[in-house]
Amino acid sequence: MITIMNTLLLAIAMSSNLSKKISIENEFLEVTFDAKDGTFSVKDSRNNRFWSQRPINKDIVIQDVSKKADGMDIKILHTSSGANILAEIRLEKDSPEFIIELKGEFRLSGSLPYPYPFVTDPGTYLVIPMNEGISYPVEDESINPMKLIAYGGHGICMAFWGVTDGKSGQMTIIETSDDVAININRTDNRLYVAPEWHSQKGQFGYARRLRYIFFEDGGHVAICKRYRNYAKQAGLFKTLEEKRKENPNVDLLVGAVNVWCWDRNPMPFIQEMKSLGIERILWSNRGIPEILQAMNEMPGVLTSRYDIYQDLMDPAIFPKLRGVHSDWTTEGWPKDIMLDQNGDWRKGWEVRGIDGVMYPCGVLCDKQALKYARPRISEELKTYPYRCRFIDTTTASPWRECYHPDHPITRSESRYWKMELLRLVSEEMKLVTGAETGHDASVPYVHYFEGMLSLGPYRVPDAGRDMMKIWNEVPERVAKFQLGHKYRLPLWELVYHDCVMAQWYWGDYNNKLPSLWDKRDLFNILYGTTPMFMFNRETWESNKERFAKSYKNVCNVAREVGYYEMTDHRFLTPDRDVQQTTFANGTKIIVNFGDKAYRLPDGSEVPSMNFLKL
Repeated sequence: MITIMNTLLLAIAMSSNLSKKISIENEFLEVTFDAKDGTFSVKDSRNNRFWSQRPINKDIVIQDVSKKADGMDIKILHTSSGANILAEIRLEKDSPEFIIELKGEFRLSGSLPYPYPFVTDPGTYLVIPMNEGISYPVEDESINPMKLIAYGGHGICMAFWGVTDGKSGQMTIIETSDDVAININRTDNRLYVAPEWHSQKGQFGYARRLRYIFFEDGGHVAICKRYRNYAKQAGLFKTLEEKRKENPNVDLLVGAVNVWCWDRNPMPFIQEMKSLGIERILWSNRGIPEILQAMNEMPGVLTSRYDIYQDLMDPAIFPKLRGVHSDWTTEGWPKDIMLDQNGDWRKGWEVRGIDGVMYPCGVLCDKQALKYARPRISEELKTYPYRCRFIDTTTASPWRECYHPDHPITRSESRYWKMELLRLVSEEMKLVTGAETGHDASVPYVHYFEGMLSLGPYRVPDAGRDMMKIWNEVPERVAKFQLGHKYRLPLWELVYHDCVMAQWYWGDYNNKLPSLWDKRDLFNILYGTTPMFMFNRETWESNKERFAKSYKNVCNVAREVGYYEMTDHRFLTPDRDVQQTTFANGTKIIVNFGDKAYRLPDGSEVPSMNFLKL
């Protein structure tokens, strides 16, 4: 303690003499570091726009700063841990970008919130890749502060954030995203985003790196296209066209409605759907071999089933349960479950017992999953001719650290083994592969995500448990954000539309809230994505004509643009009621979410709550 206090006092004394500012520049940017408070400011020479940071904590003390050929080195004391950190700044020669890399060998018990956030300007909005994507006007007081991890689907699904006024803007790419979160908070009554580095097994560990990029024009589209280029360089990019060449059954997915129906005999449903013009169907519920084979022989039908390699229950609890899930890897208890840093087993999905008590599953260590998945799937395929498989939780749950002495892993290793599981399913087993919620680490290995379209914080309550419940009353947060066209952005589609099919969550499907069914279809059409239906016999009989209408409106568009990049998204009216997307095959979609008709320059109109395909 005395040593840390002496170091701190010495650092503060040194920093009091560090009042200098150091600048580096190229033809695009002038980047200035203020040693007094540890902040950066940036002048964009193309439009004379200034960006400045605001210190949001007192844990950072600057000990020294020196300029070098392509940037600067900054020596930092992290006062809460007493650790020394080196920040290396590199300004790109030929682009409006600079990199900050933090290095240090020290124990990190909490988190490291540095660099500081850039202050946002009035009239701008945050660009956040939460699932499909959302924008937050920085002056919107209804937005609650939040923390979003970068290492799991219920956070940010792509490793960046941005801010723009619709034209010029700034984005940050997290080039080391396995142990980091972003904090959305306020200063000067305006929202900002700041990174928060998490430990790797209690240590700061590897070098952490951010890339700051500044835009003269293009808004959120330019932000997404820059990340698309980064994704290609980082090995995250693989198109559906490439995947189809490896597995022709991928073509059955493109333009197909995802159907969840638990009726034991799907054939009458499928035959009736076909008679109504519903031609392309992803049938997601499992079946017996004879029916699966019959379905495979029908044109346009993709047979699938649910599977999971995360949750497993202590067999001692089985007598207290209503049933034992057939996909639990029970034989892995307790030798293959994850342990936390305290040696306790990690808790997963909770199951209600016959006594009304909720019993938590354990979490299977990601490193151990393949030894259960490979024999289960390969043996089953000998009898059950599935062409597709949906793997639950793998990309929805965070990368987790395991402290089990027999199979310890870091979050980075957790990500690796999760992706190996998906690679096993898609490449080794040659199945069309779906995953829950979604994260771009898995883009090379999967074909569709159930849940990417559904923004996690804004689903109906208990969406994952009470899937069949139809909501006739719309919760405010669902109307405002989940189906809120003034907030939503198709960020995922602008980056990965031609790589992975995005769908709604299975507790947040197209017919979940009847009063919003039309609007949900319009989002599918605008984004070029496919719908999801969930029904039993009663729901089907009551709504079959409406299901057919939804399919015809949505899936024809999704089929037409399914293999193509979304090249543009724009708001045609200031209130965002009318929006347009453009795809690489030349297709343009205009959707009018407003309550009055929208007139195009040629005199034609798009009626209220309707669309036009050009």
